[in-house]
Amino acid sequence: MTIEPDKILFRKAKLEDKAALLVLEQAVVDAERPYNSQIKPHAYYYNLNDLLQSENAWLQVAEYDNEIIATGYVQIRPSKQSLTHANHGYLGFMFVSPEFRGQGLNKKIIQHLMSWAESKGVYDFYLDVYNDNQAAINAYQKLGFKPSLLEMKVNTKS
Repeated sequence: MTIEPDKILFRKAKLEDKAALLVLEQAVVDAERPYNSQIKPHAYYYNLNDLLQSENAWLQVAEYDNEIIATGYVQIRPSKQSLTHANHGYLGFMFVSPEFRGQGLNKKIIQHLMSWAESKGVYDFYLDVYNDNQAAINAYQKLGFKPSLLEMKVNTKS
């Protein structure tokens, strides 16, 4: 779908957006389930109340024709003691509705999020992405992200 860029509104999410955000959260869960078969049927990833109200978080949305079409958040978190930075920005809830993908919305949301965190003195950013999700990896690498730490898992029950 081609959109009219001047009709996209980028803004901070509000409490009134929570119902729409819960629907989009399930879209994220559904999109990630192929990469991890152990995700519960009705999993919830995010504490939306905290993300919407915390002074240490910014939940960004893109809206088109009064519908939220893209999301993302940055949360300022304490870093490991072994690192040179005391805090970092953790990025999550990165989602663009399928019909709006490929038009740079994710990039713009990440730029908004990083700019907000930088205004708070945070310049180091982390995010998680499934190793097999090459499309997401490519998108993040275009923004300057590089692989940092590989999480490995095993399930001994199966």
